[in-house]
Amino acid sequence: MSQTLRIRQLEALMAVSTNGSVTAAATDLGISQPAVSRLLSDLEKSLGFQLFDRREGRLVPSQEVRYLQPSVERVLELMKQISDVSQDITQRKAGHIRVACLPGFATSHLPDVVAKFLQDRPGVTLTIEPDRPERILEWMIGEQYDFGITDSFNGHPAVESRNINVRTVCVFPTGHELESLAEVTPADIKDAKIIHTRRDSDFFGRLSKAFQSANVELNSHIEVRQFTAACELALKGVGVSVVSELDAIQYSTRGLSYRPFKPLLPHTLSLVRPILKQPSLVTLEFIEQFQESLKPFKAQ
Repeated sequence: MSQTLRIRQLEALMAVSTNGSVTAAATDLGISQPAVSRLLSDLEKSLGFQLFDRREGRLVPSQEVRYLQPSVERVLELMKQISDVSQDITQRKAGHIRVACLPGFATSHLPDVVAKFLQDRPGVTLTIEPDRPERILEWMIGEQYDFGITDSFNGHPAVESRNINVRTVCVFPTGHELESLAEVTPADIKDAKIIHTRRDSDFFGRLSKAFQSANVELNSHIEVRQFTAACELALKGVGVSVVSELDAIQYSTRGLSYRPFKPLLPHTLSLVRPILKQPSLVTLEFIEQFQESLKPFKAQ
């Protein structure tokens, strides 16, 4: 083979084989007849055998071309697939996104965002991996995931982050006496059993200070890692809790009520990604849409 085959040559070969004439093939390909003839001539020289026989005024593929046709069809189909996928990638309609998140997010706010994002992106796939903040940080440093959702991130030179403060609310079963209040303060729940995050968490430390500033004892009852667990327990009447509104709203149709908590005690949500790993276009679009989904819950 004297030279590398070109896709346009193979397209000309198939067009003439299908139409039986250079004129019709040129029309199909949107080029001139001389251009088709040159493509075929160059291809014939490259392959080293005759491409067509003329019978009753039509160009008929030679036996060699008939033998070659299935392979040519596969190549052209593959090139079409590559072109289609490339277009989908450019239009953010194809690709794979690896997301690491806090366990509560995997079953609360994130699924709604993902469902909306995928509605008009049939070629996009995702991996969602829930774990604790320490593990999410390891994955970001190791560039194993494209995007992470964690809390109270303290910074790392290999990780880019953006902190978003989300409103917090006091949750309790529907019908609870706290429903009569416009907002809930530490004094309003001084006699209630409190379900709270683990004692070594930043959020619990700030919650404790809020109670201390109000000269109210925090009646610790159950310690949990996730806000979703606190919501589940409050729903069952075990106690009340102060949680992110993102989690509370998921239970609002299941028998759980909530009111704004005062003083303002926002939950800091950290959106992270590896600095040195160039994100795909579809990943950047997903991050943007996720940030947009948080706007109704941002603490002012």
